[in-house]
Amino acid sequence: MSQLHLKESPTLADLQQYVRAMAAERGFDKNTVEQRFQLLLEELGELAKAARKQGGMRFADDTSKRDVAEEAADVFIVFLGLCNLLGIDLEQAFRNKEEKNKQRVWK
Repeated sequence: MSQLHLKESPTLADLQQYVRAMAAERGFDKNTVEQRFQLLLEELGELAKAARKQGGMRFADDTSKRDVAEEAADVFIVFLGLCNLLGIDLEQAFRNKEEKNKQRVWK
């Protein structure tokens, strides 16, 4: 049984810490950056397929139906795990990058 608990209104840092604990609890903390990146690409493909189906595009009858929200969550979870492996504080990286973006002239 899982001992994980996510706060009611988590910050991005809380989510990143939760994914770190989740990976350790489930044994995924041994994955390499390369393995995690491959998993991210796989999950992005599943999100693309789910979005395609939701958008009304045709697909084979034997293809399983996927919930686009669940697939988006999978992408987010794997991405946070990749950031953890790379030592990235995603919230701070977002803040730093957005400050740079605010200085740009957008056409």
